[in-house]
Amino acid sequence: MNTLTEKQLAVLKEWMAQRKSRLMDEIREVLARSGNAHHAEQVGEVGSMGDEAAARLLRDISEAEVLRDIGEMRDITAAEQRIAGGRYGLCTDCAEPVGYERLKAYPSAKRCMPCQQHREKTRAPSQYTGR
Repeated sequence: MNTLTEKQLAVLKEWMAQRKSRLMDEIREVLARSGNAHHAEQVGEVGSMGDEAAARLLRDISEAEVLRDIGEMRDITAAEQRIAGGRYGLCTDCAEPVGYERLKAYPSAKRCMPCQQHREKTRAPSQYTGR
């Protein structure tokens, strides 16, 4: 059973709506900048190797920013779907309440802290590379 009050849910829904709007603005800004990065890359073709490397770095950073923002938007959309389905605030692994404090910190959280910690321990890449 979900333990969130209507007021708590309203606060979280409003935060998610505002965050999605900010993310869309950021994505539009990065995509607009990427047009300039394209011109910088063309200049790099006739300039020094440093110009070309800088243009590539800007392009890579822009792509990473967009991918990060899209990932966060997907998380928020999934949380909105859980709200619509009456499952928001319940852990997707154990069905226990996620807790309002965790949701305030991370409104699109889909797991309670114990399940999230277990997932991170069992699914995180090893820090040992074997070198």
